[in-house]
Amino acid sequence: MYERILLAYDGSREGLIALREGALLARTCGARVFLLSVLPLADSSASAPAADGGYGGAVATHVDTYNALLSRGVEVLKQLGFDPVARLVVGEPAPQIGAFAKEIGADLVVLGHRRRSFLERWWSGGAGAYVTEHVSCSVLIGRCPVSDEAFAAELAEAKAAGEAP
Repeated sequence: MYERILLAYDGSREGLIALREGALLARTCGARVFLLSVLPLADSSASAPAADGGYGGAVATHVDTYNALLSRGVEVLKQLGFDPVARLVVGEPAPQIGAFAKEIGADLVVLGHRRRSFLERWWSGGAGAYVTEHVSCSVLIGRCPVSDEAFAAELAEAKAAGEAP
């Protein structure tokens, strides 16, 4: 059913729920997994990289943190036997997710969901709804927590089947 699944991961509790749910779905479907972390910018004019390919100012201080969380996400996926394509980008999350989904030909995007107040939604907009306007594939909002025990059982099963390193 799904062959190319994009997991948007921000390191939050909700992001981990989506990562686990998406990874288990990808395993069931035999899909290829792509992992994307987006370092959001308060000022989009600061999104251009410096001449050396790095970022300056406040963005540079957060790149290491986001690279570390991306590495943690990759490790979780590798434990399930995946060899994920992982990317860190800088910008507004919804358009970046949409652009990467198009680039890789994703047929499913998995996002986390963080409950926000009416005022927060009004002020910042609905990222999940915005993503649906920028992708031409299905979008899954991961909301089913996979317990540590259930996930460990899936890891053990993957190892027993020779799928995990």
